[in-house]
Amino acid sequence: MSTRKMSFFGAARRVFDLSLGEMLWSRRTIFMGLVVGGPVLLALIVKGVEMFGMSALRVNGQRVAGFGIFGVMIWMLFLRFIVPVLGVFYGTALMADEVEDKTITYLFTRPIPRGAVLVGKFMAYLACTLLVVLPSVMIVYFLLVPLSQLPATFGNLVIDLGLLGLGLAVYGAVFAFVGSYFKRPLVIGLVFAFGWEQVVLALPGYLKQFTIAFYLQALVPHAMPSDGVASVLQGMFRETPPAAVCLAWLFAYLGVFLYMATRAVERREYILEQ
Repeated sequence: MSTRKMSFFGAARRVFDLSLGEMLWSRRTIFMGLVVGGPVLLALIVKGVEMFGMSALRVNGQRVAGFGIFGVMIWMLFLRFIVPVLGVFYGTALMADEVEDKTITYLFTRPIPRGAVLVGKFMAYLACTLLVVLPSVMIVYFLLVPLSQLPATFGNLVIDLGLLGLGLAVYGAVFAFVGSYFKRPLVIGLVFAFGWEQVVLALPGYLKQFTIAFYLQALVPHAMPSDGVASVLQGMFRETPPAAVCLAWLFAYLGVFLYMATRAVERREYILEQ
């Protein structure tokens, strides 16, 4: 059998093929299904309420329905909560799971670059989360948005799906580095996503420019209902730098942290506990 070392991208594709099935049938996917099932359940409740002629959401006496509620859910549930949660729990575990299952030795003794293992597993994470999250968004969209509004709102839906995919990729890359470099990555990841980012976004000044959420939420095409609690929250957390600046920073985060993660995997010595 040949021991010739595979190319980086060929090895990453092999690891992707191996990891995707494992991720889709793992316990984490059950957790992910429960997380993304929350908005679907909420959309079903809203739909049921509106079928009885009532309004599920009112702001200053004005009814908010359809695409307005969908926008609130995208902004406050998917981008602010679900995407960071999945990034933390999947990204930090890309290498940690292999160490815990004691399979990392098998991967690292194959004639493949170490960094390709991380990249292949990262691509599997991205495919797995997209396969679960995006259908959830589509179900919520078709439950909440009337047929008459579909042609006018479908373009914004496409933007939403693209932002969710980009958010999963960027958060996944950041937490892949955290998982590859630190000993307690899950704790650090949770502190970053729901401590640092949440606090800094609420503070005045330039520090919010060093968060992922700052650039993601600036690209969201939805506005919160005016003169309500949601609009106050949006006013606190949302600024609108140019779209090109937001995309440049997000792709820079993705590239830099994914590269740093591969370098950390290549240099780190993994010691298996007996």
